[in-house]
Amino acid sequence: MTPARKKLFRVALTVPVLGLAALGASPQIEAQVLSGHNSDAPVDYAADRIELQDKQNRVVLTGNVDVKQAELRLRAARTVVNFTNAGSMQIQRITASGGVVVTRSDEVATGDVGIYDFNQKIITMTGNATIKRGNGDTLRGGRLVVDLKSGVSSASGGQGGRVSGTFSVPKQNGN
Repeated sequence: MTPARKKLFRVALTVPVLGLAALGASPQIEAQVLSGHNSDAPVDYAADRIELQDKQNRVVLTGNVDVKQAELRLRAARTVVNFTNAGSMQIQRITASGGVVVTRSDEVATGDVGIYDFNQKIITMTGNATIKRGNGDTLRGGRLVVDLKSGVSSASGGQGGRVSGTFSVPKQNGN
């Protein structure tokens, strides 16, 4: 990969690639998705291998993929970045697969696959999708979806077609 192409790839990734960690903690809630996250922050990435596939308009990162932007971090076995190349690289979709783990602060989102559709502004995690928060809240489902436009997060299709989880109850003084 030429130095100019590497720079284009780095610049193109300065978008909220790691928004998966901001998923909500109930089957459907109003969420402050990416609240306070600086999506203009530089993105650092590392992988065992990177392959630019110009004819397919994609970049493939494989082997111990680690992507960081500000306080957000995405780890996976493989990540495919689909883009258009009409004068400058514009990311259309990022698909991470193979033990996807996204962390932000005390939140951890996991799944078999994580997809960020930049055109629709929707983040989807599928396959054993789980969100855990530091306070003990947990949500499990087969599919977790965050609509960045409306701020609504939803879960569906877990074990036996049901969604499950645990919510912590705040302790009250004197009781």
